Amino acid sequence: QVALVESGGGFVQPGGSLRLSCAVSGLSLDQIAIGWFRRASGGDDEVVSCISTNNGDTYYNDFAKGRFTITADKAKNTVDLQMNSLKPEGTTTYYCVEGERCSIYYGLTRLKTWGQGTQVTVSS
Repeated sequence: QVALVESGGGFVQPGGSLRLSCAVSGLSLDQIAIGWFRRASGGDDEVVSCISTNNGDTYYNDFAKGRFTITADKAKNTVDLQMNSLKPEGTTTYYCVEGERCSIYYGLTRLKTWGQGTQVTVSS
């Protein structure tokens, strides 16, 4: 059974950076895709970014493009999300999610396991 544990959330001023990390246990990253979701203001969860390590495909939504970078460390079985130039609207809970595949057009497909989430607060 896959387990996902997020870390790295916290408080940052606008324009600052945070690095979120997702530790994956139960399966190798080569067997799954991992994405980062955020809870939007309307209550819906939206995919921010995802990665498939078996083919290198990545996806970023408009919120993340140009500011966020997703990376995977197969040796550590972790997936990190480097978030730069953070804005106050980035304040929310971010979740690490297991899926079947990362589509470069649509994001993470066939969602399976969710982590507990990590809170990010962007405020002056």
